[in-house]
Amino acid sequence: MSSTFRSLSEPNYRNWFYGAMVSNTGQWMQRTAQDWIVLTQLTDNDATALGITMGLQMLPQLLLFPFSGALADRFDKRKQLMITKALMGATGILLFVLQVCGVLELWHVYATAAFFGVVATWDAPNRQAFVSELVGEKLLPNAVALNSASFNSARLVGPAVAGVLTVVLGAGPVFLISGIGFFGVIVAMLLMDTGRLIRGPRRKQGVRGLVGGFSYLRTRPDLLVVFSILFVIATLGFNFNIYTATMARMEFDRDASGFGLLSSVLAIGSLSGALLSAKRAAPRLRGVFIAAGGFGAACFLAAAMPNYYVFAAALVLIGFSSVSMMTQANAYIQMTTPAHVRGRVMSIHAATIMGGTPLGAPFAGWAVDVWGPRAALAIGGISGVIGILIGLTWMVFGKHLRIRRVSRLRLHFVYDGHP
Repeated sequence: MSSTFRSLSEPNYRNWFYGAMVSNTGQWMQRTAQDWIVLTQLTDNDATALGITMGLQMLPQLLLFPFSGALADRFDKRKQLMITKALMGATGILLFVLQVCGVLELWHVYATAAFFGVVATWDAPNRQAFVSELVGEKLLPNAVALNSASFNSARLVGPAVAGVLTVVLGAGPVFLISGIGFFGVIVAMLLMDTGRLIRGPRRKQGVRGLVGGFSYLRTRPDLLVVFSILFVIATLGFNFNIYTATMARMEFDRDASGFGLLSSVLAIGSLSGALLSAKRAAPRLRGVFIAAGGFGAACFLAAAMPNYYVFAAALVLIGFSSVSMMTQANAYIQMTTPAHVRGRVMSIHAATIMGGTPLGAPFAGWAVDVWGPRAALAIGGISGVIGILIGLTWMVFGKHLRIRRVSRLRLHFVYDGHP
């Protein structure tokens, strides 16, 4: 089997990979339909309302992540994931019922988004830490990258399909399909051989256990740097649905299918970044820093694009750089964190990425309403610049980065004695 897909040789991981792809496709379909009806059906192109919807969906990450991380370390991750996916599916089915009955209102979307966020907060550390139980430490970087590839393959298909179906059939059938899709992971879990799972010891967690992830991070300045970069970029830069929806609607006068296509094009770059990461034997911090800078440059480029098609092409670069950064950061965190505290650390990781959205998404929506979508996208570019500056500052002052001249044409970067 190709080195890129070597984790698929594990039967349990193979079941997980395909089940997650089905569920992720449903999730992207639901999100696309939800955001479009908020922008066009429930409001009159109100980007702030769209930002509030995204913020409510992510707010629980800021409030509940210590509890979700402790649960992930304490209880069976497989069983918890079966519960969370069933609840996520239920939100799509509820939106379907409300839509086809003609009673769906904006507050319904706000409420279901908030509930989905609570469940997603519980789901995230279990989902990420469960990968190590499927493949073990040796295959973990590859499995993390393939997880990202599965997610972005779904991102490639889901929004495009949702956009077309929303135009042809309306949002209701899209919500129904998305709700059913979440049960793909449940089927995969039922097919797994639990005897092959690689489980670490579980420990009883009290109040001290809830803050164990923070106590561990005090000993890991490198992870604090990574989390700082992720938080800045996730807060100001990862508001993709706001950027693509408002650019499609307000700048290029496109319908739901045009919005869905932009999301799928973004996923082409994301999938490419994930597959490239899958080839790497081990993640490196400098790769995270470089990808952060690349993300900023790609956002600035996209903000300047004059028409729909070249804007879509620039989205490929945004997707590639963002997923390269995320995948390398995720693998680095998991590989360097002990198993007994990994769930809590990964809950902080999830909160760092998703928890910034309640702050960033409403701000991005407001920025669109006041300055326009191009200016809001440029703010995302600034976040990438801040990210690489954080990384370089730490390498210079914390890791003693210096430049060694090897020849007239080659410079060699060295920190703490390592290239």
